[in-house]
Amino acid sequence: MSETSYRIAFIGTGVMGGPMAGHLARAGHSVTVYNRTRTKADAWREQYGGEVAATPRAAAQGADVVLSCVGNDDDLAEVTLGSEGAFAAMRKGALFIDHTTVSARIARQLAAEAEGRGLHSLDAPVSGGQAGAQNGTLSIMCGGSADAFAAAEPVMRAYAGRIVHIGGPGAGQTTKMVNQIAIAGVIQGVSEALRFAQASGLDTDKVFEAVSGGAAASWQMLNRWGTMAKDEFDFGFAVDWMRKDLGLALEEARVNGATLPVASLVDQFYADVQKAGGGRKDTSSLVTRLPK
Repeated sequence: MSETSYRIAFIGTGVMGGPMAGHLARAGHSVTVYNRTRTKADAWREQYGGEVAATPRAAAQGADVVLSCVGNDDDLAEVTLGSEGAFAAMRKGALFIDHTTVSARIARQLAAEAEGRGLHSLDAPVSGGQAGAQNGTLSIMCGGSADAFAAAEPVMRAYAGRIVHIGGPGAGQTTKMVNQIAIAGVIQGVSEALRFAQASGLDTDKVFEAVSGGAAASWQMLNRWGTMAKDEFDFGFAVDWMRKDLGLALEEARVNGATLPVASLVDQFYADVQKAGGGRKDTSSLVTRLPK
């Protein structure tokens, strides 16, 4: 039970938002959810209790904190600034936390809109995937004012293992881009290493035992080497989403002048996986474009 209970609206009850909202309900907060597909919101209520609202605006009415975890920039704009968006109903002094991975541009836009309405706002994308959301161990990278972060941190503790305030508006989103750039290269490296081991006729379990305790170790190797070897790719974070995220990073790089040759290449490799029908497989399916 949380020491302080809030009236919370959570917009987006998908594979990430649903468990996160569930942790908030279990922490003792009063949670109202909205989801574009009503059946998902109803399923959430059956599991966790709480209320279901017909619109983001209705969900946000009277809320102390409004959180969102939706699909992309357009979805986020609609649920916040649209005619039935949450911002129209939020009271002055209320807190908005966005966990969607979106562009830094819209994060800064929403921060400015929130400030003009007397709201606190935080862009707070997450890392850790579906398992992290379910287990309450997500890593959260935050952009916004110090006051917004101070207000948001106790709320986010319900589903996070690590929370870091990076800087001002948009800093959370650009840090998530850093995260995805780093992951892209690691997944490709693990994919190539696994296929090399298989081509060499090695026992991949013994190879894992030998190399996973040294400098080659990574989250990807520790958690996906075995499943990649078995052609199992149903672990949450989909190729389609990864391409969206890499697209955001490549777009931001064109603005800030960064050079991303490996991320650009891996993005195209993921396009190959999509063309082969693997868009809904998890990101470790990158290995499938390499012959055994």
